[in-house]
Amino acid sequence: MQPDQRALLYIASISLLAVLIALISQHVYDMQPCAWCVTQRMLYLLITVVGFFGSRGQATRTKLAVCYALIVSVALAGVTAAVYQAQVASNSFSCAQSLADQLMTRTGLEAALPWLFGIYASCMDARITLFGLEYAYWSLGLFALITAASAVRLSYLLRRNPY
Repeated sequence: MQPDQRALLYIASISLLAVLIALISQHVYDMQPCAWCVTQRMLYLLITVVGFFGSRGQATRTKLAVCYALIVSVALAGVTAAVYQAQVASNSFSCAQSLADQLMTRTGLEAALPWLFGIYASCMDARITLFGLEYAYWSLGLFALITAASAVRLSYLLRRNPY
């Protein structure tokens, strides 16, 4: 396995771990998610799928570059979602009819997989801290790290001489 494939595998694994931690928080410790929480879960799962895809099979430069570019894009969407949740949504009494709420309901994810994508709390109620820092900020930090790591690997791939 090439270093770029290994890095994609690590990114995918860390993203999957983030979702597992969220599910444990919800189902074991009764920390119910809001619409922005489950939207971020969806983004982590997209990163997981792309990362696992990129880490398997033949590692062409194009395949790896596309995977890293997709991950950077999705992770930047995650940064945006986490910032919005922390700065705007968590100060609102309701996130009903927000972009995140509409995304989960209109795609059918909330109804199809309620244990994963069910919206059970308002954004204000879902404002929970871990070690003094809100979950939204932990998520923001992880999305930022994924963005930075993927951007560095993508930059390296694009600068590398193909010959």
